[in-house]
Amino acid sequence: METIGLIGGMSWESSLVYYRDLNVGVQERLGGLSSPKLALTTVDFAEVTDLEDDERWDQIGSLLADAAVRVERAGADFLLMCTTTFHKVADQVEEAVEIPLLHLGDVVAKAVLDAGITTVGFIGTKVAMTEGFFVDRLASHGVKALVPDERHHDFLNDAIYEELVHGHVLPRTRSRVVGIINDLWDAGAGGVLLGCTELELLISQSDVELPVFPCTTLHVQAALDRALA
Repeated sequence: METIGLIGGMSWESSLVYYRDLNVGVQERLGGLSSPKLALTTVDFAEVTDLEDDERWDQIGSLLADAAVRVERAGADFLLMCTTTFHKVADQVEEAVEIPLLHLGDVVAKAVLDAGITTVGFIGTKVAMTEGFFVDRLASHGVKALVPDERHHDFLNDAIYEELVHGHVLPRTRSRVVGIINDLWDAGAGGVLLGCTELELLISQSDVELPVFPCTTLHVQAALDRALA
């Protein structure tokens, strides 16, 4: 079994999901007392979000690159970033280490194409929806991503940062997000990407008719495939 490296803390709710699901996944696959080999470091989410607010992405990249180096030194064989938004600096992180980065965009694109879908809706933080780093990564694999109308961006961003990262799951927020997903369906999406780990706390397949692609779940499964190959 290979050692999975994790850069977490963006938010701790996200890190918790990764840690839990990797452990559950190994138990389901191997049984008994089996658990994954992990090297995990977490960053201060307040520091990272302050830098994000000031658009100091070079500093964010340096901070996460340093975290990646620590994970590599701890014995990781490959690396995951437990976040979608901060994949904006994935190239900077990848360049800092010799171990491979399992990029979330590559994993998600494969899952979408394997399902026979080429156009998906994408909901996440405002940065992830408005800047091209993730949508362009999907497009490089032949997957077109539709984002919600701009009038919904602040609402989705606030739902993530003011509610979900604190573990607050509100029915009224779920109802509005379901409406946004249905709008994406009307616009031609054949599925929807939950492009932020915390959104998986809010939305599940039972909430919508459109096929749901939970990015974190897919990332975890791909990591387990690699670690146990």
